[in-house]
Amino acid sequence: MAEITLEKGVTATVVGDKVTVKGPLGANERRFNDALLKVTVEGSKLLVTQSPANKKLIKKAEVAEISLAKELSNDIKGVTKYFEVNMEAVYAHFPMTIEVKQGSIIIKNMLGERASRDAIMVGSTKAEAKDKKLRIYGTNLDDVKQTAANVRMACRVRHKDERIFQDGVYYSME
Repeated sequence: MAEITLEKGVTATVVGDKVTVKGPLGANERRFNDALLKVTVEGSKLLVTQSPANKKLIKKAEVAEISLAKELSNDIKGVTKYFEVNMEAVYAHFPMTIEVKQGSIIIKNMLGERASRDAIMVGSTKAEAKDKKLRIYGTNLDDVKQTAANVRMACRVRHKDERIFQDGVYYSME
């Protein structure tokens, strides 16, 4: 049995196979396999317990319990403090520009190309672009990381030697 404590200002509701966590920054929704797990709210705690009907599913239920508990604790952290990924445009010859427009991140003039490259923002993720810096943030960790991965995939160098053409948008430690 996994026990997750809700932080101050965070509420959780369970309806069927869906857990909704609400906090000051927004809400996160997570589905789970109700044939393997049972989630209940008791005061300021979320309880995740195994409930496999078949003995063959016990090991699968153990793994599902651990992963759901970690995902729910991430959801609780996300609605109180944003998850954030910082990225930076790196270029040698052609100055790149980054723009954020209606659910997508647009990278212009990469390697001197006329066509812009687009990366889709997943879920309720938000982004800010300033000069060469890009900040991606949101309440759901999976969505934030997938959006950052979409930016990296949009900047892949195709049909050229990657050792020479190293332009792109990379993760930054700032």
